[in-house]
Amino acid sequence: MEPVAEGSGQSNPGARPGTLVPTVNRDQDDRVLLETRLLAGLIVPFLLAAFVILYFFPDRTKELFAWGISPPMTSFSLASAYIGGAYFFIRVIGAKRWHQVTIGFPPVVAFAILMGIATALHWDRFTSGHISFVTWTTLYATTPFLVLAVWLRNRPVDPRQPDSLEVTLAGPVRVGFAAIGSITLAVALLLFIQPAVMIGVWPWQLTPLTARVLGGIFALPSIADIGTALDPRWSAARITLQSQLVSLAFLIVATIRAWPLFNPGNPATWVFVLGLGSLFVVLIVVHLWTDRRSPAPARLTHSNA
Repeated sequence: MEPVAEGSGQSNPGARPGTLVPTVNRDQDDRVLLETRLLAGLIVPFLLAAFVILYFFPDRTKELFAWGISPPMTSFSLASAYIGGAYFFIRVIGAKRWHQVTIGFPPVVAFAILMGIATALHWDRFTSGHISFVTWTTLYATTPFLVLAVWLRNRPVDPRQPDSLEVTLAGPVRVGFAAIGSITLAVALLLFIQPAVMIGVWPWQLTPLTARVLGGIFALPSIADIGTALDPRWSAARITLQSQLVSLAFLIVATIRAWPLFNPGNPATWVFVLGLGSLFVVLIVVHLWTDRRSPAPARLTHSNA
């Protein structure tokens, strides 16, 4: 990873001879549009409310949530996805540049679409008429279109060039993200398309509905990691990677809490546990190492973003 040069812009009369500064394209000013911030602000309270119910009251989901979720590990998994999403959208509200959050929107769209399809396929499993169910169906009937709309509207302002002095992700790191994303996406598709197959091998008990919900959960990091592989800018990946770390941290704690629900004799249990821990460590190492290689001005920009 090497710092990116200032760019091929116009000469700056006040700078050293030969120094170039980037030209500014007013159509690509990298701003976060007001509607993007407003939608993020609208989504955050729902995510936080769902997280609290699912993570701290997993035994009361039939009473408090859109449907009764059993065993608690599935509730914990969905809650972990929601708290990571809440972190992401909170960062969207305060983001200074659009490109810092653009990678996180397509995974949300995919997740919301899969949740909507799962709801339609398993309508009878939900608590009809419950306020949580009404909220759930309303959100997943509208969120995919709203999030996609603001992403498409905000996307043209992205200059798609690295910031001055920032580092870019090295080729091997991007290949690693592509590999992790592809594997996770394959798991997500199997859970969603072939739930009966995955129920037979999964580390804890699943139903067709919860298998498909887990498929949506796995789609989130898989598409985010593939997006990171396609965009070399560290500043574009940083916030989305942090949201993954938040989700993973809560999921690791949940795994410890729900360990009696796992079957130690099932090889998939250890694949899940080792994969979870390894991914958490890898993402932390990538984050710390890349931040340390960023020049001081770039780190200052990140810390204020």
